[in-house]
Amino acid sequence: MSHAIIPWPDRRLRRVAAPVEAVTDEVRALWDRMIAVMEAMPGVGLAAVQLGVVQRLAVVDASAERGQSVRMANPEILHASSKMRLHDEASPNLPGVSASIERPRAVTVRFLNVYGEVEERDFVGLWATSVQHQIDHLNGKMYFDHLSAMKRQMLLKRAAKIGRRA
Repeated sequence: MSHAIIPWPDRRLRRVAAPVEAVTDEVRALWDRMIAVMEAMPGVGLAAVQLGVVQRLAVVDASAERGQSVRMANPEILHASSKMRLHDEASPNLPGVSASIERPRAVTVRFLNVYGEVEERDFVGLWATSVQHQIDHLNGKMYFDHLSAMKRQMLLKRAAKIGRRA
């Protein structure tokens, strides 16, 4: 099974990903593949759904020096700050376009870690933005779903134009 980025509007990008029962060697291998894809983009996060694997798996690395990837299975937000942060977001599933999205500046997330243990961790700034972006993917949402209908339509039209040129 190849793990290439699936293009929008692939229906899998709109599906709610299935929970991961246990962290197995297969899951760890998929995380490694996801990190390789994320680094090659380069990006600050990736959800398994973006590779067509409809499971609740995500990786995030918003560190400046890289190599700090957090591997998450079944991530869920327990708490989000009331303070918001605006960030330009994009997705390799819809190349060539981006939009400024406002999200909570900090979140507390519970997930299964690489050892299969429940972990709770606080993420702030770009880390928090990326975690929320990946959890959206796992829930069948794209970053542009946070835009008004008009802005979303404009963004998708622009992406289609870029796609035709490619």
